Amino acid sequence: MSYCVNPACPQPENLDDALKCKACGSKLLLRNRYQVIQPLGKGGFGATFLAADMSLPEQPNCVVKQLRPTATSARILEMARELFQREAKTLGKIGDHLQIPSLIDYFVGGKQFYLVQEYVDGCTLKQEVKEKGIFDEAEAKKFLREILPILDYIHSQEVIHRDIKPANILRRRIDQNLVLIDFGAVKDQVNQATMMGTGQTAFTNFAIGTSGFAPPEQMALRPVYASDIYAVGMTCVYLMTGKSPNSFESNQITGEILWQPHLDVSDSFCSILQRMLEFSVQYRYQSAQDVLRALDSEFSYGGLSEGMVMQQKSNSTSNSKLPTSTNEPTVFNENTGLMLTSEKIGAQIRERKQRLAKKKPGNLGGDQDIHDQTALISSFSSNQGAPVSMISDSSASNKFNSASVPVNSAPKWNENTLKTAYIKGRRDFADCELSGLNLENFDGSGANFYESRLSNTNFQGADLTEVNFGRARLTSVNFRNAKLVKAYMSNANLERADLRGANLRNACLNRANLRGVNLCGANLTDAIVTDEQLATAKMNGRTIRPNGKRKSWWWFWF
Repeated sequence: MSYCVNPACPQPENLDDALKCKACGSKLLLRNRYQVIQPLGKGGFGATFLAADMSLPEQPNCVVKQLRPTATSARILEMARELFQREAKTLGKIGDHLQIPSLIDYFVGGKQFYLVQEYVDGCTLKQEVKEKGIFDEAEAKKFLREILPILDYIHSQEVIHRDIKPANILRRRIDQNLVLIDFGAVKDQVNQATMMGTGQTAFTNFAIGTSGFAPPEQMALRPVYASDIYAVGMTCVYLMTGKSPNSFESNQITGEILWQPHLDVSDSFCSILQRMLEFSVQYRYQSAQDVLRALDSEFSYGGLSEGMVMQQKSNSTSNSKLPTSTNEPTVFNENTGLMLTSEKIGAQIRERKQRLAKKKPGNLGGDQDIHDQTALISSFSSNQGAPVSMISDSSASNKFNSASVPVNSAPKWNENTLKTAYIKGRRDFADCELSGLNLENFDGSGANFYESRLSNTNFQGADLTEVNFGRARLTSVNFRNAKLVKAYMSNANLERADLRGANLRNACLNRANLRGVNLCGANLTDAIVTDEQLATAKMNGRTIRPNGKRKSWWWFWF
């Protein structure tokens, strides 16, 4: 079949050998080379067609994209043409990647603009979910590891895709690799010199993305590289639920999509998705490499936990011939002499998972905040750096033999070692035991304390600008007069913390537990925090709220 691409044609289907459309008389062979076979889809500014390249041997398939702007204004039409040309230029620049369709041709015909791209035989991930069902956590992580390197490549070429979603990701049939398509919404991050009278970049009024998958800064016509990170995260949520983001409930105050109740994933993976889907771009992962590093870190922790289980099995087998009362493997803490059987470990892991399943977003449970299995096993040690050995009960007297395997070799931190490490350039203190340290006036800006335990730590007067306290345990911490500008404290447990006089400008307290927190005299200007959270904290007339105003004096008479 030969298909007519005239948007006004009443009957576009024609016979294979037809040269002109029988219904409207339009020429059917584009540029005397491309025979359109059938439509593939259409959007706000264009339509795509499957075509055959008649000029090449075997007449291979290709994709023809036709510009179809609906506006009649000469200025708008000219802008649409320039945007179309920008897409052609961008595809010419990035199309060498094996997982991005290459640009074949670009031309004007019959007052219409056309792009011709490589045809990828496969199905979209949207189709895949409908046909095969939703992804599990392992499949979702595999998806991220496949799509993020492609994203890293296009960002390295100074290009923002701006329309990443399941319908724009193909799984190529021949090798099952993912292919990123539809760069119609691309935006060159470098060339933004052409300005409209309103101060906006000339092309940001076009193809701003898909509702639900595009983050707020993109919908406000200010896309950045991290906007694509958000779209990939929301695509991941779709793959694991089969539901459009717009079908989820949203926070009535912030507008955030409440996707968490619909996923059954590990705590660690939920944390990664949460960071990808932060509404505020400054708290989101800034690059694809950042997300990949987080996945690698999670894999390392997971591998450690799995290795401990394997070691348990190995020791149980190796000691099975010894005269013992039981062969049940255990965890032995050499500092405390505590013996924990695998049955007890499993019971505590199951208990924590059950608590996790009952918890709702934004409702942290004080010191009951749940960590992954590795953190659980590590917590059996009295210190972060205490060596842990996997032995059987019967061989307790041989705990220093070759069967003893040190699992956690992280340093035991104190005030001096932590400050020295920071001065020497270390910034990563994630998942560390730092409770009770005296870090008064500590200059720790930019440090990462993600998921660390910091209960009763003294940070009075410290400079903690842009520090990552995500999911950290900060109960009863002294933050008095500390500088926490742009600090990331999402999902942190701050119960009973002292934040009197603290500078929390632009801090992210999204879903943080503020029960019993003292915010008297604190500056919360532009901080991300809800009124419901603040209602659980203590404030006075000197507290500056997120809107930059203090409470009225009369409030305190009641």
